[in-house]
Amino acid sequence: MEKDKEKKQVPLRLSSSLYAEIAAWAEEDFRSINGQIEYLLTRCVRERKKGKFPGPDTPDE
Repeated sequence: MEKDKEKKQVPLRLSSSLYAEIAAWAEEDFRSINGQIEYLLTRCVRERKKGKFPGPDTPDE
């Protein structure tokens, strides 16, 4: 298996409200909840590499 194709299991705790939001979003995008979380994290990492992701001192909207 290629290194980039390996999947690591990560225990993740989410509030029930965040879980519900991600679940609804995943359903809209025809993804599993796990797939949606992976998609969002991948997108955030790409944006950070491009310098478009807000830093820790940037206030949330």
